[in-house]
Amino acid sequence: MFNKTVLLALATLFAAPAANAQETPNGIDAAINEMVGAATGPFVNFIFSPFPGTSFPWIVLWLVIAATVFTVYFAFVQFRSFPHSIALVTGKYSDPDDAGEVSHFQALATALSGTVGLGNIAGVAVAVSIGGPGATFWMILAGLMGMASKFTECTLGVKYRNEYPNGSVSGGPMYYLSKGMEERGFAGLGKFLAILFSIFCVLGALGGGNMFQANQAHAQISNIVGDYPGWITGIIFAAIVFAVIIGGLKSIAQVTEKVVPFMGVLYVGTALIIIAMNYDQIGWAFGQIFAGAFTGLGVAGGLVGALIQGFKRAAFSNEAGVGSAAIAHSAVRTKEPITEGYVSLLEPFIDTVVICTMTALVIVITGVLQIDPQTGLYIWDAEAGRVATEGNVSGVALTSAAFGSALSFFPYVLALAVILFAFSTMISWSYYGLKAWTYMFGEGKAQELSFKILFCIFVVIGAAMNLGPVIDFSDAAIFAMALVNIFGLYFLMPIVKAEMLSYQARLKSGEIKRYA
Repeated sequence: MFNKTVLLALATLFAAPAANAQETPNGIDAAINEMVGAATGPFVNFIFSPFPGTSFPWIVLWLVIAATVFTVYFAFVQFRSFPHSIALVTGKYSDPDDAGEVSHFQALATALSGTVGLGNIAGVAVAVSIGGPGATFWMILAGLMGMASKFTECTLGVKYRNEYPNGSVSGGPMYYLSKGMEERGFAGLGKFLAILFSIFCVLGALGGGNMFQANQAHAQISNIVGDYPGWITGIIFAAIVFAVIIGGLKSIAQVTEKVVPFMGVLYVGTALIIIAMNYDQIGWAFGQIFAGAFTGLGVAGGLVGALIQGFKRAAFSNEAGVGSAAIAHSAVRTKEPITEGYVSLLEPFIDTVVICTMTALVIVITGVLQIDPQTGLYIWDAEAGRVATEGNVSGVALTSAAFGSALSFFPYVLALAVILFAFSTMISWSYYGLKAWTYMFGEGKAQELSFKILFCIFVVIGAAMNLGPVIDFSDAAIFAMALVNIFGLYFLMPIVKAEMLSYQARLKSGEIKRYA
């Protein structure tokens, strides 16, 4: 069934399948997995089921349609305003006296640390091996359109945030859904959507943004140093994560503004070295990507298969429309909400158009996907449901094989990237979950500390156990956030357009002050 294929792909979207980390559970673990699976299975199946009459997951279609609507509605803002976005993130229009906790760059780095994760390593391998090189083309297209979704939600995040006397702020979909919808005359609906979003956000933060990351980080470390109990990794990660998140968003931002550029340069730099070593294959690789986008080059599903995998990869990677990034961007120092909308549209570009494309190019260019020398088409492994690969590997193992084909020590660099990506994702999602938690239970040190302790406990649990259906459910919760968030964005996008037109007019007239 396609549902099983979707869930299997989902399990590898942020990393290698959880089954790669631990053996199939038995005893108490098996009982827990069976119980959780029975209780959450219908919800998971609903979120990731195909649109009727197609093989396209309806939640991905929901995200892609929204990205297309916002792109057209805002007149291709992601292309027209790209230079101004760069100017904003470099601080050229930043007033240090504005309300907020972090700079434009720190807000972008914090949000990127939540989206640039293990999916950029393993998820792309899944997309390319199932949809062929052509999936890369559709992945880039979906990433470019997703920039408009980020622009919309992050503008609203700043506009409707709560600012407190101590200088801290709280923002995100739960605030703009409740306050913005009330302005539009739908107060009851807005409050309901805000609570529903908060519940899904907490569940997603504890699961996909925490347990899965810890689980897969332990799996990668074990592959290098040998097998050992996962709770040891969990305790180490929990201690480091707690030391960062106990200081609040400013502490998180100070870490992410250093870690994100480092891990981005490390990963993209490594990919560029491999591409340079195979420079004679670059033209051929791009030819495979463009030809595969419309023909499939022997991959099952052809154009449709490549399109589905590319759009799915982009949606699962950059989270445009999910609403999570709006929580981080809401804390920026600015008096102009639209400025953070401009900054945030860089996020899908960096995550999907740059980093995911680098992964796809390395996989295509190094030849780990097998091609029939007589026909020039990719060899389809019907039993595995993907392109045949060297060593019969998939997911993160396929990416590792591609990197290792150039220089033997590159898989160790990849392992370091996996650990950094997992760590950065956890600390960002801790903040997302915290803001959803305090929205439901109130602001205060006691409420914040209780969630931070709970989050770190789940780090240990995630590293130590086989997650199985727990992760299926938590990932479904993350994309259920998109269902709620985008529904509200359709009501609120006229507010964003008014902000955009006002700002553009004042920018043109010179009323907007430039500080550098």
